[in-house]
Amino acid sequence: MNKKYRDHHPGDKIFFYSLRGISFLTVGIFLLMILFIGKMSLPALNKFGLEFFFINDWNPIAEFYGALPFIYGTLVSSTIALIISLPVSIGMALFVNEVAPKWLAVPLGFLVEMLAAIPSIVYGLWGLFVLAPFLRTYVQPPLSEHFAFIPLFDGPPLGVGMLAAGVILAFMITPTISTICREVFAAVPTVMREAAYGLGATKWEMLKLAVFRASVPGVGAAVMLGFGRALGETMAVTMIIGNVPQIKVSIFEPAQTMASLIANEYAEAETNLQLAALTSVGLALFLVSLIVNGAARFVIWKNKHKYKI
Repeated sequence: MNKKYRDHHPGDKIFFYSLRGISFLTVGIFLLMILFIGKMSLPALNKFGLEFFFINDWNPIAEFYGALPFIYGTLVSSTIALIISLPVSIGMALFVNEVAPKWLAVPLGFLVEMLAAIPSIVYGLWGLFVLAPFLRTYVQPPLSEHFAFIPLFDGPPLGVGMLAAGVILAFMITPTISTICREVFAAVPTVMREAAYGLGATKWEMLKLAVFRASVPGVGAAVMLGFGRALGETMAVTMIIGNVPQIKVSIFEPAQTMASLIANEYAEAETNLQLAALTSVGLALFLVSLIVNGAARFVIWKNKHKYKI
């Protein structure tokens, strides 16, 4: 805002400084959260040091704690969810925006958005009583029988575990990614579509060159937000992942995430060290989310100029 203009209009001046104050307040709250969580984590970090984040053991009885199994479980389950959800979300967004007739696109888009309104606990119950038995009976046995030579699919068909958590998370993040992708695709100017058709492009070529290529930074942002949602999901994952603090290559095995550990043990922590260790896991979740989002934004920023048409 021009300084002279701001100084001669009291309303604009108040508006300007109010927005600036809110911006600084947001940054201040963010920094205070880091300081507060870091302070509560100090007993565990002082005892175990930075090795706390690389120790593959969690033993409250011996008061020996390490966050590596939970970091692993969080990242792997979220990655599985993203692998499953991304093509479905992008395909759904392209179909609703570019292919489906209006009478079908409007209700279909509404139903996809409504998936985001379903409570996490409902997803967890559905996953526990419907998804897990389905995976245990119809999905995991064939995968184990035909692809057991691949370590990812070598293991007993338990139903609950890393795969089930990834699938349930995929359902939960699909509305987020799909809705944002729809908005990004809708923002592509119609003239670009017409130009592609004018050059003789087919429907698929138009979608690939005129719509999707111009939308790559926005799709990247949607992926970032979806992955961030998956990282922090708690109740649904707690009910379906098995809650075993271990690192196994097989996605059939039970595991545990940082959020599910905190949900399970924080209210029942018996010692100050255990409480500090759980808070340190929360700090790790905070840092992992920060690193993932920062890396995603950096990649989008670095590649944004490549997709300008």
